[in-house]
Amino acid sequence: MAKNTPMIEEKIIKTEYSEVMQKSYIDYAMSVIIARALPDVRDGLKPVQRRVLFDMNELGIRHDRPYRKSARIVGDTMGKYHPHGDSSIYDSLVVMSQEFKKGLPLVDGHGNFGNIEGDGAAAMRYTEARLQKVTEDAFLSDLDKDVVDFIPNFDETEKEPSVLPVRIPNLLINGSEGIAVGMATSIPPHNFGEVIDAMKAYMLDNEITTKELMKYVKGPDFPTGGIVINKDELLEIYETGVGKIKVRGKVEVEKGKGGKTNVVITEIPYPMIGANISKFLMDVAQLAESKKTTDVVDIMNQSSKEGIRIVFELRRDADPDQFINMLYKKTRLEDTFGVNMLAISHGRPETLGLKAILKECADFQFEIATRKYTTLLKKEQDRKEIQEGLIKACNVIDLIIEILRGSNDRAQAKACLVEGKTDGIKFRTPASKAMAAQLMFTERQADAILDMRLYKLIGLELQALIKEHEDTMANIYRYEDILERRDSMAQVIINDLDRYRKEFAHPRRTVIENGVEAVFEEKKVEEMDVYFFMDRFGYCKSVDVATYERNKEAADAENRYVIRCKNTGKICLFTEGGIMHTIKMLDVPFGKFRDKGVPVDNISNYKTESETIVLAASQSELNLYRLIFVTMQGMCKIVDGGEFDVTRYTVAATKLNEKDRVVYVGIYTDQQDIILKTKDGFFLKFAVSDISEMKKTAVGVHGIKLGAKDAVEHVFFTGPGYPETMDYDDKSVPISKLKNAGRATKGTKLRI
Repeated sequence: MAKNTPMIEEKIIKTEYSEVMQKSYIDYAMSVIIARALPDVRDGLKPVQRRVLFDMNELGIRHDRPYRKSARIVGDTMGKYHPHGDSSIYDSLVVMSQEFKKGLPLVDGHGNFGNIEGDGAAAMRYTEARLQKVTEDAFLSDLDKDVVDFIPNFDETEKEPSVLPVRIPNLLINGSEGIAVGMATSIPPHNFGEVIDAMKAYMLDNEITTKELMKYVKGPDFPTGGIVINKDELLEIYETGVGKIKVRGKVEVEKGKGGKTNVVITEIPYPMIGANISKFLMDVAQLAESKKTTDVVDIMNQSSKEGIRIVFELRRDADPDQFINMLYKKTRLEDTFGVNMLAISHGRPETLGLKAILKECADFQFEIATRKYTTLLKKEQDRKEIQEGLIKACNVIDLIIEILRGSNDRAQAKACLVEGKTDGIKFRTPASKAMAAQLMFTERQADAILDMRLYKLIGLELQALIKEHEDTMANIYRYEDILERRDSMAQVIINDLDRYRKEFAHPRRTVIENGVEAVFEEKKVEEMDVYFFMDRFGYCKSVDVATYERNKEAADAENRYVIRCKNTGKICLFTEGGIMHTIKMLDVPFGKFRDKGVPVDNISNYKTESETIVLAASQSELNLYRLIFVTMQGMCKIVDGGEFDVTRYTVAATKLNEKDRVVYVGIYTDQQDIILKTKDGFFLKFAVSDISEMKKTAVGVHGIKLGAKDAVEHVFFTGPGYPETMDYDDKSVPISKLKNAGRATKGTKLRI
């Protein structure tokens, strides 16, 4: 190191790791909340939506101009304002164009922008878009009048608005959905005209109550229509901003062919948009397959661009009202929309009620109007100054011409007009010089006079100038009145709202009422004995006892498991991984002997490809007995079968040590001795009564001591009805050769 070079003192800042993590996570969370996921209460837009609309406006993609490629819009937005990936930008553009998601679409999409049944939009290189007229008029107008603050973009090369000057309560009209960190927003869309009326009512009386506001806003107005059935609960929801709205689809009954009845769904609940429509159809089909309804003859989805039309053809003797109640009760035709009206207010997330949102929007309108008319007033005052200067100049035009002709340059002439300096200027008479010294024009007036063209001296032009000055003075008086009197400003805002309402309002789509609770009584299944079959490929079915007895030999040969049980019972599958899966017999198709059945994966959580079954039995049989468990590591226990009478589809049947597997699970009846055989050829015989009875969550007790790499391979029993021999090394060995020993010993090797 060179001499005289100062040493840099090393500073190590010691900080608690948890504090660093906490601060970093809070910073990240607030970034997601403020800058990504939640809308601003003032314009009802998330940052990505705001940036897309602003960019389209900057690109000039207006409603009366040709469409532009979506990829052009997305790329420009990403490059200038939103550096978070093109998919989020395009998704936002798509949603803002979808009429079935937005009460008021803000983008006019051209091409495949998806559909209500969940099909996604085409790639951005194929679709085109432009702004809607309402977006230009109510969202982007007056940006040039300093109505909102502009802030630097992410790299400080561009300016973007911190909020759009939206002139309507967009947060209520279009609603919003978003998931942030530790919070989420879910605001339903509302009717355009109703929200405008409520906004006007609040502006005329800011003491108005939420109950009075709801005379205007009846409730949500979903683009998909439907029926809200909990009208009496809406007041509390709109007071607090939190609650659940129950929505039903609209159903009609029509006459079908051959005397049959058709139940037709013409409107769906808003939460059913997308893949939930196909899920709904599958649910109805499943209800028909499981015999919970026998009324359905055919299901047809005739939906198109014109609207939803799902047709259920019923049997001649079917009760359509009972079928409709079943749809409401058993499917998503009646659904819940969770309301959480969370939005960014004054820079932080807040849950707002109806009145609070209208207040924020009204305050924002007054702020926009104040800034707009302040800017307009300043422009009119500047215009007035120039107009008065020109009118004054026309009255002394001869003197002005004399000054111009006598001046050496523009600066000398301007100095005379503004300050009365006459030095160096040639005048015809001393009187003219004296008059010129008294001229006191302002800087702007002098520049306007010097820039004035001769045709302005024509009489008609002079009259037009005077008329223009009168209009300017009228505008100044009007703007001053608007800025000085809140009532005047409120009336201007209300006039704009009326204009928007007249041009863009639409009839209400969603019906609001207090619906009657759907009552559906399932037909009780007549209990009977059946046989459960599962073949080696994992296909399941059930048949009645008579069918089994007629085909007993074939059934036993073709199926891996044949179990007698009740048609209302359950089948329990114990796997080597210590898991028990249950199959509800009501989910197993009942039919003919040669029916194929359904894969067990479809009616349970059991996976045929990854799990091996150790025991399959009916739950009713398990309730009568106890079960014996044996694992590879030689752990044994007895468990009461009643512990497996559970409602869940999957439970842990036993607790296993690391790398242990279940070798045997069996019903404990009258077995006397248990014989454990290991891979290394060791046998241990001891009394079954030596095995402790435990809970299913226990590991068990040691049955046999194993060598380092040894493991239990087979389990044999002695007792009435059990074989007196066992297979070992391809030979049949009498069990009597083994003598009883103590549990948890090493066992012996047989010598044949």
